[in-house]
Amino acid sequence: MDVYEAVDSRRAVRAFGDEPVPEDVLERVLAAAARAPSSGNLQPWHLYVVTGEPLAGLKRRATARALAGDPGDEREYPMYPAELTPPYLDRFAAAATQRYAALGIERDDPARPMKIAALNSGAFGAPAVLFCYLDRTMGPGQWGDAGMYLQTVMLLLRAEGLHSCPQVMWTMYRKTVGDVVGARDGRVLFCGVAVGFEKDGAPQPRTGRADMAETVTFVGR
Repeated sequence: MDVYEAVDSRRAVRAFGDEPVPEDVLERVLAAAARAPSSGNLQPWHLYVVTGEPLAGLKRRATARALAGDPGDEREYPMYPAELTPPYLDRFAAAATQRYAALGIERDDPARPMKIAALNSGAFGAPAVLFCYLDRTMGPGQWGDAGMYLQTVMLLLRAEGLHSCPQVMWTMYRKTVGDVVGARDGRVLFCGVAVGFEKDGAPQPRTGRADMAETVTFVGR
């Protein structure tokens, strides 16, 4: 699979099969992803790979919190700006409607938030989840570095025939995650990334992308 195909076929999969992810594949992907760029070569990311019974236990604990209506732990950083405005709000609304309709959750369902939280806390059935942390001393530049690293990981997973789903939702249950992975207090949870093989017959919605003219300006033409 060449890089263009990997980029084009990467999407946030929300239905994974039971087939385990081979550990040697994860090791190969993460070893190669270490070549991702970072300012000053700080390599600020700290990854915890959770599978097997530790992941099953984490899913149970997080799902119990979600189904109990637990609003989650105090956020350490905002998931989105306090007030989204067009065109960002329009893109967000369209993607959310498409995404959860494919999962059978309608926008006007009063139980929608709880159902969404429960699906997320089960990592959509993924047999592996990668939890990315950064030291609290890191700044916005290093958070950007972590994003480039995770994108590299997700593209390499596609090259191995795997899919993924980045999940900032896990920050809602950061204390539960921290208990399981043993992350020290000096680190902040950036996100989780669900990893696995896509479930056969699962819906395959692809969110749209803005026209390049909306997001790219060529200077010097």
